[in-house]
Amino acid sequence: MSAPKATTSRWIGVGESAALDSRQAGVIAATAAIRGADARLLVVFVSPAHDLQAILAGIRSVVPETPLIGCSTAGEIATGGPSDAGLVVTALGGAGFSVATSVARNASRDLRTAGAVAATCAENGPEGEHQILLLLTDGLGGDQQEVVRGAYSVVGASVPLVGGCAGDDLAMRRTFQLFDDEVLEDSVVAASITSDAPLGIGVQHGWDRVGAPFLVTASSGTRVLALDDRPALDVYLERLDAPDHVRADPASFTRFAMTHPFGLSRRSGEEVRFIAEANFEDRSIGCIAEVPQGGLAWIMEGDAGSVLEATSAACSQAVDGLSGRAPLGLLAFDCIARRGVLGDEGIRAEVSRIASYSRGAPVAGFYTYGEIARTRGVNGFHNQTLVVLAFS
Repeated sequence: MSAPKATTSRWIGVGESAALDSRQAGVIAATAAIRGADARLLVVFVSPAHDLQAILAGIRSVVPETPLIGCSTAGEIATGGPSDAGLVVTALGGAGFSVATSVARNASRDLRTAGAVAATCAENGPEGEHQILLLLTDGLGGDQQEVVRGAYSVVGASVPLVGGCAGDDLAMRRTFQLFDDEVLEDSVVAASITSDAPLGIGVQHGWDRVGAPFLVTASSGTRVLALDDRPALDVYLERLDAPDHVRADPASFTRFAMTHPFGLSRRSGEEVRFIAEANFEDRSIGCIAEVPQGGLAWIMEGDAGSVLEATSAACSQAVDGLSGRAPLGLLAFDCIARRGVLGDEGIRAEVSRIASYSRGAPVAGFYTYGEIARTRGVNGFHNQTLVVLAFS
């Protein structure tokens, strides 16, 4: 199937590179992404294995002044398939797109204020019927639902929020955000995008409850301290009959836990919580978003079949939002935990499935530490979920 032709008013291009030299990778990916005149925004997803400042230098040698946002990843997604240690650059251009960008620094000091500051770009850019706010954040900096609440306080219910949390290849130590020519940490970067054609958002996770629920008897923000009046880590490991290496090694625990998240019951449906790490001294569990004390939590599990079904559902939901128009491009924000379930062969199948819904239009994205999709209500932070943004 041939790719849809760019409209006279809007175009989207995606370039990728596996070059080991970071500056060269930036040049290659940026050159491939530019499909027309008047680039309005660059969105960069890049492995933290790269020299990120050199990546930006390479991109800027091709596209010197276009607004740029981006972040480090736990793997990259492009039309040709998934990758590691790579770079993906998406370019939006043409008069049919209007873009304004902003950044909030030192976000962890006050995440709600950071979300509000980042969202100010939506007030600076033109209003339109088809508008979204794209957010890229540091998921290791605290409860990311607060970022969503802060952004919502500025844009209200009329502007959907979409995006994801930066990754660092599961090291869980430092993630990076990119804003114009800067490499940042502990930041929220944002782009308000207004289009003269519809935009669609799809959100699905593919996880199911396993076993009886726990009562969260003690928690503090993103830390779960006790389940059923016992140390949270002990209860979690016992319920799953975890192997010995998971009980003593932090990296092994993180890899094990990403396929056994918590589930919380919400009015809007089941919410999934990514388990990022454990404290082996105080026996607590650290999540990416808040797990409220006094609520019920379940262990969730999925398999390749359920995860891929959710992929199809999210893509279909996003494309259905285009009012019958052909997709111009898709952005995918896919949790690293879903990748853990699918494995190498499965993620190739997943990206191929996403591409099948694009009808030949380019696909870009990354593996995240959390996903943002607020289309109704104030809540909009997700874990273990696929979020798809479709442009027409």
